[in-house]
Amino acid sequence: MRRMMILLVVLAGMPTLATAQSAADSAAIRATALDYIEGWYTGDPARMERALHPELAKRIVETDSRGRSRLGQQSAMTLVTNTRRGGGADIPADQRKRDVRILDVYGNAASVRVQAATWVDYMHVAKSNGRWVIVNVLWELDPPAAGATR
Repeated sequence: MRRMMILLVVLAGMPTLATAQSAADSAAIRATALDYIEGWYTGDPARMERALHPELAKRIVETDSRGRSRLGQQSAMTLVTNTRRGGGADIPADQRKRDVRILDVYGNAASVRVQAATWVDYMHVAKSNGRWVIVNVLWELDPPAAGATR
């Protein structure tokens, strides 16, 4: 009986196959993040839309010169529309960073960090209807260079 209890404790502490990150999921999550950032850089609204859940919320905390913060927000529709208008196509090709790091995957949820041209996006990605889509983005602009103003 004691051996059985020890075995149960050990098995309970091991990750299950259902929540393990598969190579296919990792590739699909990365492809979703790249559709998002490369769609923005190239002004490709179809690619951007493919990456987003229709109810996506993209947010940034903006602080004014008096130290008061407000939450800026964009919807999926706003991102697709802004991408259609050219998105980040004016960003020079040599400045278009697209460093995608999958931070964590658990079941049908993932956290992803994308280092872009002058900002970082922290994304929540979910498997919805069999495909990975971005449901939330919290982003932050790079700090201004010494002597520069934001």
